[in-house]
Parts: sequence; C-alpha cells; structure tokens
Amino acid sequence: MSITDLLRREWAAFRRPGRLTALAVAVLAVIGLGLSSASGSHSSCDGPCPASPATPVAADGSAVGDTFWFLHRGLGRQGAITVRMTSMTGTITYPPPNHDSIVAGLVPWAKAGIIVKDGPRQGSRYAALAMTGAHGVRFQYDYRHDVAGSRDRLPRWLRLTRSGDTITGAESADGNRWHTVGTATLAGLPDTVRVGLFATSPGDLTLRETGLGGAVEESRFTQAVGVFDHVTVEGGDGDWVSEPVGQMNQTDWEKYHNPSGAVRKGEVVTVSGTGDIGPLGEDSPRVVENLLAGLVIALAVVLVVAARLGSRTAREAVPRRVVAVRAAVAGVAAFVTGLVAAGVVLPVGIAIMKGNGVPAQPLPLLTGARVIAGAGLVLALGAVLAYGLGVWLRRAAALVALALVALPYGLTAFPLLPDAVAGWLLRLTPAAGFAVLQTRVEYPQVTAHYAPSAGYFPLPGWAGLAVLGAYAAVATWWALRRGAAPVPSAPPGSGIIAG
Repeated sequence: MSITDLLRREWAAFRRPGRLTALAVAVLAVIGLGLSSASGSHSSCDGPCPASPATPVAADGSAVGDTFWFLHRGLGRQGAITVRMTSMTGTITYPPPNHDSIVAGLVPWAKAGIIVKDGPRQGSRYAALAMTGAHGVRFQYDYRHDVAGSRDRLPRWLRLTRSGDTITGAESADGNRWHTVGTATLAGLPDTVRVGLFATSPGDLTLRETGLGGAVEESRFTQAVGVFDHVTVEGGDGDWVSEPVGQMNQTDWEKYHNPSGAVRKGEVVTVSGTGDIGPLGEDSPRVVENLLAGLVIALAVVLVVAARLGSRTAREAVPRRVVAVRAAVAGVAAFVTGLVAAGVVLPVGIAIMKGNGVPAQPLPLLTGARVIAGAGLVLALGAVLAYGLGVWLRRAAALVALALVALPYGLTAFPLLPDAVAGWLLRLTPAAGFAVLQTRVEYPQVTAHYAPSAGYFPLPGWAGLAVLGAYAAVATWWALRRGAAPVPSAPPGSGIIAG
C-alpha cells in the first residue's frame, strides 16, 4: 500500500464521531471563552469612544502611556530649545516595607527635561531629552525608542534642535561643548509644534509574595520635580502655556502638598509631574492572552485524543510506517483545530473589543498570522507528543502528557510559583511552545513585571517551539523504536495461521 493510500485509510479511520466531537468541543471552547472575554470588556465615556480616556493611542494605533506636566510654546520648522537643568528630586508615597511614610526619592525611570511634541494631545508624536532617576540622560521619541546619553550628574545642559521633521538631542556639561545623544525623524510634523519643559514619574512598582512564592504587582504614586534655568527658545512663537498632558492633581499628595505644575521665579523654572511617556507597562491590555485563554482546554482535549490513539496503536500489530502515519494524522487534526479556533477568535474578538471602546493593541498582519499558525503548531506538536507517549506508556499516557504540557502552562499563567521557577518550567518543559503566541514586548525603559504570570515568556517564540518540537520528536522516535505489540505466535498444531 502506498503512503498516499495509507494516509487516506488512516484519516478515514481517525474520523470517528467521538474524536470529531471532541475536536469540535475544543474549537468551541477557545472561541466561546475568547468572545466572552471580549464582550465583557468595556470602556465608558460620553458617546462613542474608540479608546479609554485613560489610555492614549499613538499614531500607529498602539496604546501608550503619555502623561506629564508640560510648560510649552510654539516652535517653527527651524528652531531649538536650550536649558540648564540644575536639580531633580522626587517623592515616593508609602513604599515597602512598612508602607507608613512618604519618602523623598526618584524611581529609576522618572524623567524631567525638554520635549518637542505635535501638540498637547495624548498620543501625538514627540522627541524628548531628559534626565532620569537612575539611567542618566536619555533621548526618547515616539514612545518605543530610547537612546542612552551620559550618566553624568547635574547640573547638565540639554538642547533639542528642530530642522523640518528632524529632531536632534544634545547635551553639554558647560553649555559650550556639545555631544549629540540622538536624532529622530518624525515624518509629517506640522509647521508649528509645541516645545518646552516637562516632568513625569511612573508608579513605584514592587512585588508582593503570594501563593507558593509567586508575586503580585503593587504600584504607588510618585512625583518628579525638575529645576531649570537659562531657558532659551530660538524660532519660538506665542506665549508660554502650562498644562497637564493627561489627568493630574487627582491624588491627596498633589492636592494638599505639592501640586503638579510649573512655577517660574525669575529665570528659574520648576516643573513637577507624574505619569509616564512610553509603551504601556503594567496597564497594557493583554489582548491575545485573554482571547486565547481557552487554548489550554483545547490542548487538554487534543492530548487525550492523541494519547488514546497511541494506546490503541500499541495494542495492535501494525508496521512502523503505520505508527508514523497515525502520528502525522493526529498532528494535522490538532493543527487544524488550533488554526480554526485562533483564526476565528482573534479577529472577531479584537473587533468586539474595539467596538466596546477597549484600546486593544494593534495586531499586525504578520504577527497575527504567526499567532494563529502558532496556536495550530502548539496543538499539533502536543498531539504528536501525546501519541508517542500513548504508544510507549499506553494507559498512563494521557495523564503524563497533561502533566508535561498543560500543567506547567497552567501553573505559570497565574502568580502561584516564584518567577524563577516559572521561568525554568517554561524553558525545560514542552509548555515552552506557548512562547510562540507571545505578543507582549519587554522594553528596558518601561517599569513592568516581566514574568510568565504577566504574559512574558523566558524564551523567544522560535526557541519555545523548538523545545516542544524536540519532545515530540523524541516521543515519535521512541514510538517507532518500540513499535506496536508483537503478533502472538500460533501454538503448534492449533491450525491457526499467524499474520
């Protein structure tokens, strides 16, 4: 029998009503849970709103952080702002261990400096040069880009120069000898933009132990204060305007102690602010993770179906090529299951979330295709692994497959285990394959809890998939080596012809 005929025969044998029903249930579980999560997500505002008022959206459609105090005026197509920054201080409210005091201090990514921005609207394009709490001078633009400058202490001279759509940031120790930190091209800037001083400070993020050593994020209000003098603007236009970008002066600290804002006394300008400018960290919507929450259920169903098929194969007298063909059939069936489930729930779920006003991060075409195909590959390789275990272990195969693949993923998806333990589970077990679904990005300039329970995998997608594939390959090799149970020989004189 040719391989083609063998594939047709085994595929026809695989399509039993019980198996097809189980795979259909797996698809419906992914779609049902995902669309339920999407439908339950809402953002309230007056009238239709494409995004939550608390979550700015950048020009590329991504949800970003864009909250700071802004003292600004107009700047034409050619011009510059130069300042000397003399000091930077800050406040952190109720930090651990006792949470009983408000202390002076700066979080590492507190920022104060100068900025060129396409208006005070949240999410508009910008380039900034700032001193940070612990990372020295940084040139940042369009939320994702960060260029390191010097780590010298204050006082420090800062300068932003505009030439059309090109913004250049430079720093100096004495105001005479300048060093370029970085250059950005912000295509499409209007003839007049806003330029000025700013201050912002993200929350003080700490981790509280929970479960079996897992960690839950806690964030407290902070504020940064920058002091400047020798403020000069070339090519400027209009009066100075002082206003917040985003909401500010809502906390008791700001109301009763030090309101965020800008104060000018002679040549000295003091700017106080809170918030952040950059990619979203802890507040980033976990769109793909929420929409594919049912994938672990689909995986469990696929593992059981494939393990039982392997156990049946072990009880039969079949050639090795039949063992291999059945593994391929189980893998293809599982792949189609994941492909259909993810292919339906992702675009429909994202559309529902956007209709509800939830600022879902855009899913580029190639990224979406990678996630959908990845869902299919995770189920397919999991099925091949479970099938090989079925041939090898028979009755215990389903439990072993669930313990190897589904259990580690389930344990690490929640803050139950220490981050280090969860990280190693997702490096060493077949659950590493789920990394192919990751869309969250780790940004060095964003304070966040980069751990599996927060949606960050320790391996890149291709490496995680390789780990799962290695397990599946070993299980298949062992199944082929072990083969099926031998055909019992007929006793002499029984009249039974073996074979």
